[in-house]
Amino acid sequence: MVQLDLETHLRACAVVPVITIDDAHRAGDLGAALIEGGLPVAEVTFRTPAAAEAIRILRESHPSMLVGAGTVLDLPTLDLAVAAGARFVVAPGFNPAVVQRCLDLDIPIVPGVSNPTDIEAALAFGLRLLKFFPAEAAGGINYLAAVSAPYQGVSFMPTGGIDRTNLPDYLSRPFVAACGGTWIATRSAIDERRFDEIADNAREAAALAAPYIHLTETSRT
Repeated sequence: MVQLDLETHLRACAVVPVITIDDAHRAGDLGAALIEGGLPVAEVTFRTPAAAEAIRILRESHPSMLVGAGTVLDLPTLDLAVAAGARFVVAPGFNPAVVQRCLDLDIPIVPGVSNPTDIEAALAFGLRLLKFFPAEAAGGINYLAAVSAPYQGVSFMPTGGIDRTNLPDYLSRPFVAACGGTWIATRSAIDERRFDEIADNAREAAALAAPYIHLTETSRT
């Protein structure tokens, strides 16, 4: 299996819709809405029993879409995600067993961190793309700027409390590869089939992110 350069893909999108879905049969329409809005990427969280099937449907109906699995807390969930076709894995915390299995399977893993101890645990496994979670509750962009300062070459995907109002503050920082956001495709919007609204939200998020996508880590301010 060829290793996915996940950071390059995430920096090209800059925003990752974080999805909680109750009916997997709505995944195809959801993917179409995200692609229409200019965000061909999704992190499907394992917060509902529909997650694995939703990943499978997204992969089959939209092969060009980058589909990952979120809220992967243990090895059985990881196995479900991989079997469904997830191309990357995201976790809210740092579970060494999950991280090691992903490394063994050659699938990108973005574990959650919120302090220097977490970051150094990830570095010990050779990981340099990490999820900062819960971003706003943990201290926001100012805290992340301070805590990341000693760790050159480490990039973050902040998630938690990020929306259209603070997205540019995060993306303007060189150590932020992308931001995860639940506001683009909310659980209720998916349940109620408000796919036009989801496409509009994706379009707005992509427009907000556009000024930062082509900036390199050395040229961002």
